Amino acid sequence: MQIVVLDRDGVINVDSAGYIKSAQEWQPLPGSISAIANLFKKGYRVYIATNQAGLARGLFDLLALEQMHNKLIGLVEREGGQIAGIFFCPHHPDEACGCRKPKPGLLRQIEVASKTSLEDQPFVGDSFKDIEAARAIGAKPILVRTGNGRETESLLTERDVEVFDDLSAFVNQLAPV
Repeated sequence: MQIVVLDRDGVINVDSAGYIKSAQEWQPLPGSISAIANLFKKGYRVYIATNQAGLARGLFDLLALEQMHNKLIGLVEREGGQIAGIFFCPHHPDEACGCRKPKPGLLRQIEVASKTSLEDQPFVGDSFKDIEAARAIGAKPILVRTGNGRETESLLTERDVEVFDDLSAFVNQLAPV
């Protein structure tokens, strides 16, 4: 089974230093919804792994997060796609949890849920945390220049990371499975 894991903020939707706190604030990046639908149509199972420290900070609650994710799922389904699962870390960065990226806990949860190893599977992100989480589990780190991606790209020293302008550019070069 072929899987593609996506970070959320900065990859799928517009990111904000003040956190995305509601479904109204959650706005997809241009082309990201159709890109996810195209991943599904090409035969990939799509999972999302996202840090959501805004929960621990009390900026929004689980209901608000669920509404954001329902909005995402609904938009993707209207384009003919499907998201296999959304996994999130609700913890504060100061907590020593194992699920907050760059630790691989969210990706391990996806492996359990999908019954598939993420080794050599693409993980698309816009930050070093995403790249480090991918490396920690043996996934293939992919960087997009949206969100924090341009800044992250300027700091890359290793050549094991493929870089694309956005999620659509990454998806367009993938062959169907």
